[in-house]
Amino acid sequence: MLNRKFVSIIPAVAVLVIASCAVSSFDPNTGEVRANAPSSALVSQGGKQFDQMKREKKISTNPTYNAQVQRVANRLKSVIDIPNAKWEFVVFEDSTPNAFALPGGKVGVHTGLFQITQDDAGLAAVLGHEISHVVLNHSQQRINQATGVAVGTLLLDTILSAKGADKTTRAATATGVAAAGTMGMILPYSRKAELQSDQLGTLYMARAGYDPAEAIQLWKRFSAWRIKQGESESPEFLRTHPLDQSRVAALQEFLPTAQREYKPR
Repeated sequence: MLNRKFVSIIPAVAVLVIASCAVSSFDPNTGEVRANAPSSALVSQGGKQFDQMKREKKISTNPTYNAQVQRVANRLKSVIDIPNAKWEFVVFEDSTPNAFALPGGKVGVHTGLFQITQDDAGLAAVLGHEISHVVLNHSQQRINQATGVAVGTLLLDTILSAKGADKTTRAATATGVAAAGTMGMILPYSRKAELQSDQLGTLYMARAGYDPAEAIQLWKRFSAWRIKQGESESPEFLRTHPLDQSRVAALQEFLPTAQREYKPR
């Protein structure tokens, strides 16, 4: 049986690693954001990844989709401050209803998303959400967490090796620590990050003149689409993203904060 003294070292090491690289915070009660700019290395990596996508994925020439993305993006950019952002919004031919944003202001939208967004406000909810991931530097925080788990696993393996543990025991322990780190730290953080981006995204869309209540309707449409597709929902604690009903409930609770900043254009 693994000595509890050694197990207790793991979260301590992980916390030290993550705390040393803390990058952002978001207070849903006030809407206040405190975020550091992503590292130049992360921005460079995001730019290279986006360039690769543009080479490998088909870029849509649909004039309606492209005009809508640029129209909504221009309004959002006016209220979102990402230091040294080199904005680029590209529509990709892809039937999956998805969008993404990479450090540095690179944003991709799939053509399949427009069946869910339906209008400018729906698209603003999605783009605001994705850009919020960049503003809150969630990519760096995920790296920090993975590093924390890796350091903890390595440290424990070193201790076990010094104590004469065999390879089978060390391998089993490493697997257990990795699973514990995923379930206890990485997945909960990922779900929290999604909810943070939902909420901050509604602030951005409100400031850009879009009714933040439309974000709630967007997630209801996503839920209906998933049900129609026959997608099964795993328990929330096993997911990287919250269940749709959890997102809707969190947005409904946050809506009064976002509505205070809503000025229709």
